[in-house]
Amino acid sequence: MSEDDDEDIVQPSDVGGDDGPPVEAKPYKIIFEANRCFGAGKCAAESPDWELDLETGLAKPSTYYFGEDDLDHHVRAAESCPAKKGRGVIHVIDRRTDEEIAPDPHGDGRLSVDW
Repeated sequence: MSEDDDEDIVQPSDVGGDDGPPVEAKPYKIIFEANRCFGAGKCAAESPDWELDLETGLAKPSTYYFGEDDLDHHVRAAESCPAKKGRGVIHVIDRRTDEEIAPDPHGDGRLSVDW
């Protein structure tokens, strides 16, 4: 990977700014590529924090920051998303390490957004 490639990498901490709650209280966040959602609804079937908006036909989370108790269902929602040819548009980020936990198609914690 060249230095130019490094400049193109979006870091999870760069998305969403510093508006969230303290990391200690809510160590995970969602980065959602809403513009790529096509409304399959699998996320809503996996997580109570996701719903399918019947008016738009698109999904949306009820929260973007969450704790350990909600991690499993958010990971399932991210991994079940069929958008982007199965790579998903829901990204679960560990704010402590700035790594993507799910879906992590690269296998190395890099954020897998297509912006």
